[in-house]
Amino acid sequence: MNGPSEHPLARAVKPLVDAMGGELVEPGQASPDDVVLAWEGEDVIAVRLPQLSDSLDHILAALERRHGMPLSELDRRTKQLVVRSLEARGAFSVRHGVETVAGALGVSRFTVYNYLNRENGTKGE
Repeated sequence: MNGPSEHPLARAVKPLVDAMGGELVEPGQASPDDVVLAWEGEDVIAVRLPQLSDSLDHILAALERRHGMPLSELDRRTKQLVVRSLEARGAFSVRHGVETVAGALGVSRFTVYNYLNRENGTKGE
C-alpha cells in the first residue's frame, strides 16, 4: 500500500502546500495547529502551515523566481508593483514586514512607505 504522501489527495494538494511554504506530515504527527485532510472518512495527510514570518520569506523568494532576478535589481516601477502585490497579500501586517521587504528590495523603509502611500493616495482618484 502507498504511504499517505502518495495518496491522490496528497499529490493534489502538494503544489498548493509548497506554494504556501507549508509542509505535508503524517496524520499521526499532526499538531493541534495542523490541518488534517480526510478522504472518504479516513485521515490521509496533515498540512503544517508556515508561520507568518516564514510565509513572507517564502513569498519574497517566489517573487524573485518569478522575476528571474533578485528583487533589489528590479526597476523602480516593478518594485512599486511588488510592494502593491505584497500589501494585497498582507505582508505588512507581519511584524517587521516593512523592514523585511525593504531589505529584499534594497530600499529604505521610508521608500516602502512612500510606495504604499503613493498607492493609497491614488485609490481615491
